[in-house]
Amino acid sequence: MKNLISFFILISIKVFSKIFYRYKIHWPEKEIIWDDIKLIVFLNHTSLFEFLFIGFLPVSFLWKLSKRMIAPGADKTLDRPVVGAFFKLFSPGMTSISRKRDDTWEHFMNSIAANSIILIAPEGRMKRKNGLDLDGNKMTVKPGVVDILSGLNSGQMIVAHSAGLHHVQIPDEGLPRIFKTLEIRLSVFDIKTYTESFNEPIGEKNWRKLVLDDLQQKLEEGFSEPQNKTT
Repeated sequence: MKNLISFFILISIKVFSKIFYRYKIHWPEKEIIWDDIKLIVFLNHTSLFEFLFIGFLPVSFLWKLSKRMIAPGADKTLDRPVVGAFFKLFSPGMTSISRKRDDTWEHFMNSIAANSIILIAPEGRMKRKNGLDLDGNKMTVKPGVVDILSGLNSGQMIVAHSAGLHHVQIPDEGLPRIFKTLEIRLSVFDIKTYTESFNEPIGEKNWRKLVLDDLQQKLEEGFSEPQNKTT
């Protein structure tokens, strides 16, 4: 029953966002094989309304997400009466975690199954209007995503880099605006090829640092590189 509710909400979001927003998607040259997606890394976390990007995903993939999606969510967000309930409904696999390396993260890692589709915003907090986080710190990729990658050895990973949604809604500043363009750049990687490309034993300290540095570089590059076709 939870899966059906999740699918209904995902489809509803897709329909709503297709009606009220325009998409500018920078597709990768390499083909995305939706049946093989195991991990989606969402970079440049700027708003709780980034779920609107669901609008460009294929319906068949949304069905898989409704049954297999798991994602870590900040406890301060999921504890909110309305917002928290919404995220838990559209993703029954949403797991509440703190910002500390404690048993909440261990619980999330233990919830990953062989057929899970994992979604993560690895910065772990949202960018504010000044380009920094709530505490005035630079946005950085946190090591949780490296923990996840070290346990995966097959399938594809999508790195989805948002152009930002402050023009739609700035955190804690009013209702979302409609009739805006949602822009995102997608890159796709074979997970085994990616994790083995750093010439260090997977999971070891040097490997973890290299992966983290690579994802941080991808975050900071933004949209500075030439783009492929858009729709």
